[in-house]
Amino acid sequence: MKIAVPKECTAGERRVALTPDAVAGLVKSKLEVIVETGAGDSAFHRDEAFVQAGASIVPDAATLYSQAAIVTKVQRPTLEEVEQLQEGTVLVSFLQALTATDVVQRLAARRVTSFGMEGIPRISRAQKMDALSSQANIAGYKAVLIAAESMAKFFPMMMTAAGTVFAARVLVIGAGVAGLQALATARRLGAQVWGYDVRPVVKEQVESLGAKFLQLDLGVTDAEDKGGYAKALAADTSRRQQELLNEKCKDFDVIITTALVPGKAAPRLLTRDTVAGMRPGAVIVDLAAEAGGNCELTEPDQVVTKHGVTIHGPTNLPATMPVHASQLYARNVTELLREFVKDGALALQLDDEVIKGACVTHNGEIVNEAVAAAVATRRSA
Repeated sequence: MKIAVPKECTAGERRVALTPDAVAGLVKSKLEVIVETGAGDSAFHRDEAFVQAGASIVPDAATLYSQAAIVTKVQRPTLEEVEQLQEGTVLVSFLQALTATDVVQRLAARRVTSFGMEGIPRISRAQKMDALSSQANIAGYKAVLIAAESMAKFFPMMMTAAGTVFAARVLVIGAGVAGLQALATARRLGAQVWGYDVRPVVKEQVESLGAKFLQLDLGVTDAEDKGGYAKALAADTSRRQQELLNEKCKDFDVIITTALVPGKAAPRLLTRDTVAGMRPGAVIVDLAAEAGGNCELTEPDQVVTKHGVTIHGPTNLPATMPVHASQLYARNVTELLREFVKDGALALQLDDEVIKGACVTHNGEIVNEAVAAAVATRRSA
């Protein structure tokens, strides 16, 4: 059984799905790994390193796809790539299947068994496969570095002969993996840090990092779904949240937003008026930019200045740190492979909680209920 690693073709993507250390582990398990030449170059993993780990190098994507039993990618395949996949091939990547319904339908039509890394369930057994968390950690860390570099102030307090410079005030909205890492990183840089989340249950986690918890009275007691994610708020509650944040945001030098609802547009938290009321020279880093942004003025993959506030809208921060991002993602993928590859053969158990959560298409059908519903909705629209 050949496991294939193609070169990523999405613009700006520098990660690679498997790294040489991950390849060595798979080869030790008596699996064959083939790598498209140059697949790891942008992550500083050369072809020679893959060969030393036991992989074979193939000259182009067409050759690779013609031989592959399992294809591992970071980004979802383009429609052109889907057409190169052989019937019965297994695909593992971030699919974003709830929104990329055209790709999902073609995967089903091609009878490809596909796994979306974003569908890994948040259970203890699956933590080692949780690529959303491993990559969100990187995004939260890098977001703080971006804010510190673009802000015209120090992060830490400084006591000098010329007087005291007070520490920057940082607010992180959303206390998921990215938010908690952002809180920890901002604290390490010496800022005064606050965290906010609609889920009161995360207050302890925020405070454990040395940050303060920003409490807003929204009258919401059940704001977390069974997967541990924040639920979408009702329209009137959302407006109340905007109003309260509008007042609180005036006190901060940096705001990092991380609020996402799976499969939906990002909740709008910071309005145009909120930005207009912030301190001149303040910085916003919107990690929800790819899903429409938590800030009304965010422009995906752009840096804009509005009302004296610099707003960053990065959509793929993990790709800017490809060495460790690839290393962590490769470990996630390897652990998932071990769930359905046994003794060198495919052994799918579709009733297994992990497999059921991540599997999107199989035997010509869309087997994930949420994705099937999204496809049906798009067809009827």
